[in-house]
Amino acid sequence: MGVRTTEAVLDRRLVTGAMKVPLLDAERERALAVRWREAGDERALHELTSAYMRLAISIAARFRRYGLPMSDLVQEGVVGLMQAAARFEPEREVRFSTYAAWWIRAAIQDYVLRNWSIVRTGTTSAQKSLFFNLRRLRARLGDTGDALTADARDRIAVALKVPAREVEAMASRLSAADRSLNAAPGEDGEWQDLLADDALDPEAATAARRDGDARKRAVARALDRLTPRERLVVSRRRLSEDGVTLEALGRELGVSKERVRQIEVQALERLKISIEADVGDPRDAGLIG
Repeated sequence: MGVRTTEAVLDRRLVTGAMKVPLLDAERERALAVRWREAGDERALHELTSAYMRLAISIAARFRRYGLPMSDLVQEGVVGLMQAAARFEPEREVRFSTYAAWWIRAAIQDYVLRNWSIVRTGTTSAQKSLFFNLRRLRARLGDTGDALTADARDRIAVALKVPAREVEAMASRLSAADRSLNAAPGEDGEWQDLLADDALDPEAATAARRDGDARKRAVARALDRLTPRERLVVSRRRLSEDGVTLEALGRELGVSKERVRQIEVQALERLKISIEADVGDPRDAGLIG
């Protein structure tokens, strides 16, 4: 028996079992909800949720067109059903089925968004609304072509109160299925062979590494030519991740912050001359702005 056949059999058994559970009237439903909420009666919870398994199955069936296993959709619906039972307030005089439907739908929608594609499809409320309503609205407008028309885009944006650019982006996303990079586009190789490599080629990488080493040596030689105080100021002000302020460094050296600024300017000018003699433009060393 294949996987699809086995799943179909399990689906039928699940539906058959759920349909055999009797429905609850409002009085019985409220009594069970009160017992679960106030006394933590698990038998009451089981009877309450079992009676509405058919609701979870019914809502899950509406999402089968997204290509996900029905059994998984139902399981997510049951998660939503349990969340509804945990939050239901019997004193509000609302039928549990009405309240649970929202939680069931929300749980299934979240599952679909997480699993329809390996790429996260929607994160904002606008994107979620587009994902679940775009195809329906396009069909209602008669926009059945491969590409979304400008008129349909604008009308859908108004209907769902979302930017037109998001409508276009979602239409493009829904029209393209996931594709394995190992799949062959033809006889000449795989899709991943067509991806551009932004990395430097070996020759350029070697040249960049050599030039970087040369700049480092030039900077080191230039720093060695500074006085100890100049080297300290440059190191603390320009070569550390958290450069200290002129005022803080002045307190440490026992001079005014204006004097620290003068030392820094003088040291940078000396570095510029020294580095320029070794590597040309001192800005290449990352020290001179």
